[in-house]
Amino acid sequence: MNWHDVTDLAGSVLLFAGAAVCLTGVIGMLRLPDVLTRSHAATNPQTLGMLLLVAGVALRLRSGVDLGTLALVAFFQLLTSAVAAHLVARAAYRTGQVGEVALLRDELASARDRPSS
Repeated sequence: MNWHDVTDLAGSVLLFAGAAVCLTGVIGMLRLPDVLTRSHAATNPQTLGMLLLVAGVALRLRSGVDLGTLALVAFFQLLTSAVAAHLVARAAYRTGQVGEVALLRDELASARDRPSS
């Protein structure tokens, strides 16, 4: 067994693991009850799954151009997924889609109830 076979096997394992983690995120998005928990399921497992997939593809391709492209994909995914989840949760909170029961502590209640100037 040579070096390429080992990296191909490791890449295949990472691809399978990444797909499994992404699947758990999708199941969480379908089964969880409210917007806040769904946004958590949409970002955290999906980000880990995407990183595992990128690592698996990088081990399989081994080309400099491909590795640079994969690094950009991973960077922008990490950058945008947290921002998108924050904006979805913020919009849900501002439109009243988040119930008081879902929050342990509502630090924005005083700002929300105060009339804007």
